[in-house]
Amino acid sequence: MNFDDPRTRCDHTTAWQRLRAHYESAGRSFDLRAAFAQDAQRFERFSQDAPHVFADLSKNLIDAPTEALLLQLARECGVVAYRDAMFEGRPINNTEQRAVMHWLLRKPAPGHTGQARVAIDTVAPEIASALHDVHATLEDMLALAERVRTDDGITDIVNIGIGGSDLGPAMVVKALDDLRHPGKRLHFISNVDGMELGSLLRQLRPESTLFLIASKTFTTAETMSNAQAARAWFLDQGGSEDARARLPLARHFYALTTNLEAAAQFGITTTLGFWDWVGGRYSLWSAIGLPIAIAVGAPQFRALLAGAHAMDEHFRTAPLESNLPVRLALLDLWYRNFHDFSSRSMAPYSHGLRRLPAYLQQLEMESNGKGVDAHGQPLPYATSPVVWGEPGTNGQHAFFQMIHQGPDTVPVEFIALREPGRDLPDQHPRLVANALAQARALMMGRPEEADGHRRFSGNRPSTFLVLERLDPASLGALIALYEHRVFTSGALWGINSFDQWGVELGKGIAKDLEPRLATGDVQGLDPSSAGLLRRLAA
Repeated sequence: MNFDDPRTRCDHTTAWQRLRAHYESAGRSFDLRAAFAQDAQRFERFSQDAPHVFADLSKNLIDAPTEALLLQLARECGVVAYRDAMFEGRPINNTEQRAVMHWLLRKPAPGHTGQARVAIDTVAPEIASALHDVHATLEDMLALAERVRTDDGITDIVNIGIGGSDLGPAMVVKALDDLRHPGKRLHFISNVDGMELGSLLRQLRPESTLFLIASKTFTTAETMSNAQAARAWFLDQGGSEDARARLPLARHFYALTTNLEAAAQFGITTTLGFWDWVGGRYSLWSAIGLPIAIAVGAPQFRALLAGAHAMDEHFRTAPLESNLPVRLALLDLWYRNFHDFSSRSMAPYSHGLRRLPAYLQQLEMESNGKGVDAHGQPLPYATSPVVWGEPGTNGQHAFFQMIHQGPDTVPVEFIALREPGRDLPDQHPRLVANALAQARALMMGRPEEADGHRRFSGNRPSTFLVLERLDPASLGALIALYEHRVFTSGALWGINSFDQWGVELGKGIAKDLEPRLATGDVQGLDPSSAGLLRRLAA
């Protein structure tokens, strides 16, 4: 497959040079407090609705001229053409010659609505064929999930995966806990450290446990190590490879993989697959989402897909100036490449979203943590910021001290819910008040305070996202918003956001070092690695 990348790298545009001059003349000294004093409509100008998400961007270090230049940069970089290439199924993952079509996983089936029928009629036949396969697999997955949900003998479901096969499903299941089947406990195992799996196995009974082995190739080292350990435990506890036995392995192990032969050799007969155009960190919408479907059921899983699809359509069709993923990505570039802010803190004021920062770390840093462009040329500018955070109010008593008074400016992204969750709703106003207060304090500070210990410079930027409630549709839209934001940032920087060669380097070295721990062989190693291996060898 050939793909002519329609992009121009950001530093090769006229807008980039104009932004540099604008930053030096006005951006560097921008003051949020003065901006609000001078523009009574600033909140209205820099906030917007998108599907299921309201965004207030007014506490960011931008004004109308800045945003106009950033939008011009997006146009000169060819973001629209690159976006369209993704939705056309072009192989924009150029290093692996793959299309990027996770968006297809949440597209309604042809004929589902009049709008969907019109949309599918305009795409290439191969995409129409892929959509048919997507919905066939979706139906199979939801039927399998329903079998598990109605099986009273299964009380514990253990998902064994890593990276995208763990972070996405784990985050969503925790977020939608109010809707979880009351008779099913979901567990997620990813770390190859035996303590994680071992401590869980001590709490389980083999006859009431179902293991989901999530690995596209069924060869991922960490996942297969844990899967083999779970298999050995199951057999030691009375399980059997004989399908006619009281505890047959095939009833208690399912595989989410495309490697049917390897799964069969493992003893698994129930499998669900997916496609090479689904990247791991974009895979929760696919068969990898089986634990989500088991937890919340088919209608809620479909609502998750529908919320994401609504955001897909917003990203695909909205003008750049009112396109929320684009506006957020342009802010990211403005802060990373002009203000030199090296990180962004995520502060979801929702216990349900407690795993969102970890999920976004992979989504953003694995996608855009690149030092070369899509053609392998070194980049003269920074790319992905460090993404980190904790749910509010926990973060307030941990790292907010640094964010308020530390020497580094860290943009903060607040997420709040208008409606409380199921439990203790009377505490929700206090939670929301804290989120509002922190955003205001970052902006206003207390610069006039004479006592330096109590002085706050303020003028520290933040974005504030509001969801009506934490339900499947809102969550789906929020996740898709971040996916498209990362896509747009990568498009601006001229990188391939859909490969992850950096993940493979250390894994390859680990394969060489593991047997050395048993033999003590340090030949060819650097002195530090050799010394540490001797210290750690059995």
